[in-house]
Amino acid sequence: IQEYLAALYVHLTFMKEQRNVLKQNQNHLYLYVCDFSVHSDVDFSDYSGYFKNFETLSAVHRSAVDQALYSQTGHLDLFLRFLLGLLLESNQKLLHSLITQTGSSSQNKEETVQYIKKKISEDLPAEKSINLLHCLNELGDDSLVEEIQQYLKSGAQSELSPSQWSALVFVLLTSAQDLKEFDLNKYFTPDKIRDEILVRVMPVIASSRKAMLEYCGVSDEGCAALASALRSNPSHLRVLNLSGNKVGNSGVKCLSAVLENPHCKLEILRLVRCEVSDEGCAAL
Repeated sequence: IQEYLAALYVHLTFMKEQRNVLKQNQNHLYLYVCDFSVHSDVDFSDYSGYFKNFETLSAVHRSAVDQALYSQTGHLDLFLRFLLGLLLESNQKLLHSLITQTGSSSQNKEETVQYIKKKISEDLPAEKSINLLHCLNELGDDSLVEEIQQYLKSGAQSELSPSQWSALVFVLLTSAQDLKEFDLNKYFTPDKIRDEILVRVMPVIASSRKAMLEYCGVSDEGCAALASALRSNPSHLRVLNLSGNKVGNSGVKCLSAVLENPHCKLEILRLVRCEVSDEGCAAL
């Protein structure tokens, strides 16, 4: 709650008084967040000496992004997401009774989005990049999925911890873009794809109607993970392309068994050049 209240205070202060309360040492912002959780009657007028006028709301957002990236503890990550979320038109309408003038939200949003993308392109720790992707998601940016594709293709997946993978998958699943088709090759170069990566992105595959996994190094172990996705309830997957993988007879048998499951709604299964013999075909 304290992160949301701090974000609301920063936003309303700028909109009403044209003051950027973040133009100060990052330690003072840390005081704001902590004081909300300890002192409900904190008087922000005590900090007025640190304030300075800024011309645009996007400047406030840039300050917030910079301070969140500077923080070593991540205590400003949620604050930043809440602050950016207040820029959405739906939230602007809710705040209409508190502020009479909202300014050019579309221009501020675009400037903020471009600044965040610029920061993502820099050499940041994985947790910082993922939080910025969360921010793009919060802003409803249409290019979010493309940003994730570029981020992963840069080789960043080798540095991700399990929790960071989970966060990245969550961003994909909650993005504004419709994941009707998930093409694994758009996120990873073929030489970097392993069964482990396939398992980590399985929630996204299971939520897609069409999964394109050609030449992705999928083995019989990967087929076992895919079988689990096909058994999920509800199952969204209708088309599965596994061409060019070493699926083999054992992988095909694993998939053929799940095709009989009532939850499986798969309509098209492509297995071109998958090292399947007559034995595997018989199983199908």
